[in-house]
Amino acid sequence: MSLSIEDQLAIQQLYARYNHLIDSGQGDAWAATFTADGVFSSGASGTFTGTEQLAGFGNGFAKQLKARHWTNNLLVEESTGGAKGSCYLILLRLTPGERPPAGILVTAIYNDELRKVSGEWRFSGRAVTADA
Repeated sequence: MSLSIEDQLAIQQLYARYNHLIDSGQGDAWAATFTADGVFSSGASGTFTGTEQLAGFGNGFAKQLKARHWTNNLLVEESTGGAKGSCYLILLRLTPGERPPAGILVTAIYNDELRKVSGEWRFSGRAVTADA
């Protein structure tokens, strides 16, 4: 059995919402893209587990770095208990007023575990691995 078109679209919207929220400094809303016991892991930033730690990281991110998360080549497939996803990341550092106004900070890949909670898709685990 495969994911329905509705589930696939909802997951695509989750990925986009995640990017918009972290880049705009809405850490509490960004943390809500995860399950209550969700885990975000990054070699550069550390591991954050649960809504409180995730919100703390999310609220601090935009204060430390003006950035745009650009993701593409999303693959999603059904798995036991939910779905697995993967996509490429280009993290752009913004430098408003300068030329060019943005530069590539890092390229990476996200590997994700997703679960549907109360009818909504959420990340239960998200690991980002830099290419370099």
